[in-house]
Amino acid sequence: MSSRRSRSRQSGASAEITDAQITDLVSKLQQLIPELRARLSDKVSAAKVLQETCNYIKNLHREVDDLSDRLSELLANTDSNSAQAAIIRSLLM
Repeated sequence: MSSRRSRSRQSGASAEITDAQITDLVSKLQQLIPELRARLSDKVSAAKVLQETCNYIKNLHREVDDLSDRLSELLANTDSNSAQAAIIRSLLM
């Protein structure tokens, strides 16, 4: 039984996120998000980086939805056998 408890504790410990991992993630996010990249030299809190990351992802989702709507409209107004329709279909795949 003690070996089970020991393994359980070890696996639980490895599942915990360390401060170093959080710092590494925040640093990588700060380099990836355009709004934060400009402020690399500034000391930005982890909460601010995560908030900006969430905002960036929401904006990307919105842009994808808008592009999807535009492509749907184009397809609806295009002859399904035309070259333009073929290009639009290829973009969707």
